[in-house]
Amino acid sequence: MPGTNLTREEARTRAQLLHVDAYDIELDLGGARDGGTYRSTTVVRFTSREPGASSFIDLVAPAVHEVVLNGTALDPAEVFADSRIALPSLAAENELRVVADCAYTNTGEGLHRFVDPVDGETYLYTQFEVPDARRVFASFEQPDLKATFRFTVTAPAGWAVVSNAPTPEPSPGTAEGTQVWAFEPTPRISSYITALIAGPYVGVFDAYEDGGRTVPLGVYCRPSLREFLDADQIFEVTKQGFAYFEEKFDHPYPFAKYDQLFVPEFNAGAMENAGAVTIRDQYVFRSKVTDAAYELRAETVLHELAHMWFGDLVTMEWWNDLWLNESFATFTSIICQAEAEGSRWPHAWTTFANSMKTWAYRQDQLPSTHPIMAEINDLEDVQVNFDGITYAKGASVLKQLVAYVGKDEFFRGVQAYFRSHAWGNTRLTDLLGALEETSGRDLKAWSKAWLETAGINVLRPEVTLAENGTVASFAVLQEAPALPAGARGEAVLRPHRIAVGCYELQDGRLVRTDRVELDVDGARTEVPQLAGRARPAVFLLNDDDLSYAKVRLDAESLAAVTAHLGDFADSLPRVLCWASAWDMTRDGEMPTRDYLALALSGLGRESDIGVVQTVQRQVKLALDLYADPAWREEGLARWAAACEEQLRAAAPGGDHQLAWARALAAVARSEEHLALLAGLLDGSQAVDGLTVDTELRWALLQRLAATGTADDKAVEAELERDRTAAGERYAATCRASRPTAEAKAEAWASVVESDTLPNAVQEAVIGGFVQTDQRELLAPYTERYFGVAKDVFASRSHEIAQQIIVGLYPSLQVEQATLDATDAWLASAEPAPALRRMVVESRAGVERALRAQAADRAAGGR
Repeated sequence: MPGTNLTREEARTRAQLLHVDAYDIELDLGGARDGGTYRSTTVVRFTSREPGASSFIDLVAPAVHEVVLNGTALDPAEVFADSRIALPSLAAENELRVVADCAYTNTGEGLHRFVDPVDGETYLYTQFEVPDARRVFASFEQPDLKATFRFTVTAPAGWAVVSNAPTPEPSPGTAEGTQVWAFEPTPRISSYITALIAGPYVGVFDAYEDGGRTVPLGVYCRPSLREFLDADQIFEVTKQGFAYFEEKFDHPYPFAKYDQLFVPEFNAGAMENAGAVTIRDQYVFRSKVTDAAYELRAETVLHELAHMWFGDLVTMEWWNDLWLNESFATFTSIICQAEAEGSRWPHAWTTFANSMKTWAYRQDQLPSTHPIMAEINDLEDVQVNFDGITYAKGASVLKQLVAYVGKDEFFRGVQAYFRSHAWGNTRLTDLLGALEETSGRDLKAWSKAWLETAGINVLRPEVTLAENGTVASFAVLQEAPALPAGARGEAVLRPHRIAVGCYELQDGRLVRTDRVELDVDGARTEVPQLAGRARPAVFLLNDDDLSYAKVRLDAESLAAVTAHLGDFADSLPRVLCWASAWDMTRDGEMPTRDYLALALSGLGRESDIGVVQTVQRQVKLALDLYADPAWREEGLARWAAACEEQLRAAAPGGDHQLAWARALAAVARSEEHLALLAGLLDGSQAVDGLTVDTELRWALLQRLAATGTADDKAVEAELERDRTAAGERYAATCRASRPTAEAKAEAWASVVESDTLPNAVQEAVIGGFVQTDQRELLAPYTERYFGVAKDVFASRSHEIAQQIIVGLYPSLQVEQATLDATDAWLASAEPAPALRRMVVESRAGVERALRAQAADRAAGGR
């Protein structure tokens, strides 16, 4: 029985048989305030290349009332099962009508329904990627069966109703208090990028104008967030993206308007619905955030805008080429931030190296590692493939490809790709063919090495000095570490385009004095350009971050970097060294106590706030998971003391001050530090320039609740101050974080034994349940986890199940017994591939932590 799955072979067979022309979809959301279900009527016209053949259309619905194929009524009881409606005896030209009751959800999938506690109003939005348009209307749910979509929506009068096409003037509905919005048809697009957003959202409007063409722009949010909506900044970034992408792609924006809607309880960062992008409303900042948060939001805005070309105009044929969407959107969003006229973030490649690439390196060392062009056999495969390889490694490899073929040649290839495939579907070979034509390079070997194999290479310098101290020889050594146990494929050496940077200490700053760019291929590559010159303080491989590889420093360079990491004049080499140190810590090559020492000596001089916040998180993670347990408390205490010191030393009112306040709130443990948090919260203590606003108040209270310093009354009092959706989530986290058996049992029951929590609240509860200082309290839940994991995965939607399976895995129980329990469950439970992947990835984290703890323990005996 297929259940809700769809295999690649089934999709290929259906695409060979059918051509879909148009959908007419009527949705009656007049009763949305009451929840439950709504009436969905779909009329779809399509042709069959083999008259008399049979096929099926997809639908997930509590009830189907009508199925009429070419004028003949089919019995829903006979043709509707397992999320499919059977379509027998097709004609050459077909018209299908399906009338169903579809369900509102609270999982962020399909048509999500949310009630704002501030105004009591109902807000709706759709989220269809990967296979959830079928939760709202009957559809051929695969990306290569494109069609036009015409939506007609009945909703409460006075609502804002937004879809892919421009919003029409509504007409009176047949039911009292309703109106009807009849949208124009979309261009030919895939079902997963159709969208509907409805409710009393408020909008701000502008336009992008260029060459006599005007594209209407809209930004929407709930009224309760309107005072915080900085629409002008969002429009500024959006217009920069329009100008940059239209020039580089040489193709006008392909849709009639561009709306961006900040919606509640959104599972991802954003979604590239054609002309109607949905974005998580945490990006509407209610309190002060650092510039790193604004930069991340801008990257998200640009990522989704890039998708209007990569993904929406030209779409992958099947999900194995998902990277064609995500890697390109990531790469082009970063290069736009770095190069667009007027951009606030010309250092965007530093941020990319600091965050996205570390995500990729982590993902690529898991047992689930896979080629960028992954093997996707069915929908369950793709739902767990929105990962660091698909997004970040793919974008890293594209950056290297640009260095390899040249930026102008690369974008000329992209332009040819759009000209050839607009409104169509493509495979990898289509893109490579266009790039080969414009660059003159044969990319088949490059593709095989980089896109069709898994794993990560390590680059090390080999430096030999002459008697007079000059460089006698310099070589780059490349390794291909074995893939993790259970991973498919074999480790391979790859061609790399890299730069070697030479840095000298001048007036207290590490300054680049020379740079050599070269191709590295094979296990050893000589660099004769560096022979005969004086040895610099630091040799930095992969300077400018052109390639994708783990980089190591020679002993002399490592000593210089350890002493002067905060002294690099430029941010990118600093972040490359920070990233190398973090990777060495994760691999057990650098003990956690040494990584802490590096952070304590270097972070105070680090000017890039994004780097500061990343290293802060990594230090806390290393102390919690990678430190020798016998030394952990000492390390945490040293880190907490450093956080307070930096908090008090930071410029008043600045980003660094806020970052250090949050870092202290995450680690405070002594009576003195907890009293400081409590004093900041109640106003009895203050730090000059630090505004203890709504979000920071919750951060302080969460730590006080987790340590038992604040009780339920304190949580309820804070919720009374902030009776919003965000406040309710924070309160749920606080309650679940309390250090009592009763609090843990209550949190576990609300997530595992009940299925009523909305996605965002469930995520908040899990975040509170798992507290690194509460290992003993959480230990009994290891056995309980393995007792329910399979049932949870089978009975919950994908997003909800993934939150539970990953979030509640006993990752804090870093001991052999956890690995043994996991292995026993994997052997006996026979989990589905997607479930197996989630658990195996979590297991790998415990295994890595055990190795790192052993390395730190050994360092303690030095």
